Amino acid sequence: MDPTSIDLPNIDAAQLHPVDPALYAAPDDDGHPPRILILYGSLRDRSYSRLAAEEAARLLAWFGAEVRIFDPAGLPLPDATADDHPKVAELRDLARWSEGMVWSSPERHGAMSSVLKAQIDWIPLSLGSVRPTQGKTLALMQVCGGSQSFNAVNQMRILGRWMRMVTIPNQSSMPKAWDEFDAAGRMRLSPLYLRIVDVMEELVKFTLMTRGRAVALTDRYSERVESAEALSKRVNQGQV
Repeated sequence: MDPTSIDLPNIDAAQLHPVDPALYAAPDDDGHPPRILILYGSLRDRSYSRLAAEEAARLLAWFGAEVRIFDPAGLPLPDATADDHPKVAELRDLARWSEGMVWSSPERHGAMSSVLKAQIDWIPLSLGSVRPTQGKTLALMQVCGGSQSFNAVNQMRILGRWMRMVTIPNQSSMPKAWDEFDAAGRMRLSPLYLRIVDVMEELVKFTLMTRGRAVALTDRYSERVESAEALSKRVNQGQV
């Protein structure tokens, strides 16, 4: 996508610098755009976590990423149906496709939303021989109805570690989110907007740095032992 075609009305063009893959990517990287999946945590018609996610998507596209946003409408509760449900299959396919993610949640009752948690709960640590989240990057954002809090991003940071993801240091928490967007759903210029720019720029850099090295970084002794034992068992049973 041509960056000049992306509508970023709050950007100081002189200070927004492209991310040069040559500075971050592994030597054998094929140069394809970083693949980023965005999840958001509210089904409201005017969902501020979705509006924040859409701003993040525009910025990621400007930085050269290929972005997809999952719509959680119609996703059943975890364990409420078989995992071949169309929305579950769509989400899992996107998780496999992605090289990094953004999770954007409202804070509800001092925690991340159940809508976002349900999406993550539908993504298993292993899909056959594929680990759909291990070694992939993650950026976190939360929107608040009142004063600034970090409860949701702190919870999501723990969850990202559980999903074996590389959660980047920077994050965004937006207080009084209802006052940060105009009638068209675009975010007003403020330090909060600048923080989202920072987070997305950092996510693209971390994704480029890790995607060609994820296998080496996440190679584990315990998993090698498990694989060797499974292979030995198959050999003894005459399956190999």
